[in-house]
Amino acid sequence: MSLAMNKQELSEYLAQVFPQVREDFVVEELTDDTITIRLVVQERHLRPGGTVSGPSTFSLADVSVYAMVLARMGRQSLAVTTNSSLDFLRKPDGGVDMIAKCRLLKLGRTLAVGDVLMYSDGSDKPVARATMTYSLPPAGSAAAAFG
Repeated sequence: MSLAMNKQELSEYLAQVFPQVREDFVVEELTDDTITIRLVVQERHLRPGGTVSGPSTFSLADVSVYAMVLARMGRQSLAVTTNSSLDFLRKPDGGVDMIAKCRLLKLGRTLAVGDVLMYSDGSDKPVARATMTYSLPPAGSAAAAFG
């Protein structure tokens, strides 16, 4: 399946519908099958001890899969998270951005499933891994027409 939105269109749309976090996330790369998203780590993303917090890590995974679904389905998708599994593998460095590399495992009529590996920028060792499942609005519904 090809993309419904390119990198610039996706970035602009995300900034439009989620202005509260537009400074936090940057779409770095987008292909038909994968997306790379950067979390611009700031003080508010850190927990005591100077590492990136769990909620910030979850947000990065959630935004990554959501953005990949949007890129493939287009602006009509109001997908909602229905399941999440997040494994913390090692302590992320609070002094650098986090990078998420996401791929969709399934994009069906009613469900989308994505897998995300997250890294501290500059490291090749993942700090976390997430699997996210989204419920997709039925075709022709008011939610599917959003955008």
